[in-house]
Amino acid sequence: MRISDVLRIKGAEVVTVTPDTTVRRLLTVLAEHRIGAVVVSQDGTSVDGIVSERDIVRALALRDTAVMSEQVTAIYTAEVHTVTPQTELEEVERMMTERRVRHAPVTVDGGLRGIVSIGDVVKSRIGELETERAALTDYITGTR
Repeated sequence: MRISDVLRIKGAEVVTVTPDTTVRRLLTVLAEHRIGAVVVSQDGTSVDGIVSERDIVRALALRDTAVMSEQVTAIYTAEVHTVTPQTELEEVERMMTERRVRHAPVTVDGGLRGIVSIGDVVKSRIGELETERAALTDYITGTR
């Protein structure tokens, strides 16, 4: 299975914020969309960084509530690990585990085309396993 298969099921909508967005506004965006991370993008198609709930918690622990009025660029991750629609799901699983990231923007020629989370990857993997189990059960019981 490839990332394109995941995006076909979940959709390719990506929520972005501009680099000058405040952390306070970021919290509102995350809550409104019920998501855990957003891509930081000046133009809505480039990937300038990524910022997550985890980044906010760490910043609050270090700098207290003063961080709320700072721009997201004060807490975001600038070195973003991206994937392409052709990336195999196993490769994404490995990358997310090894690099300890939970979200990966999907890009084509540097342009944003979607985002996948560890939850999307796990959901897809569970679906694959259920399909395999059903096929094996049918084979063993001679149902097919």
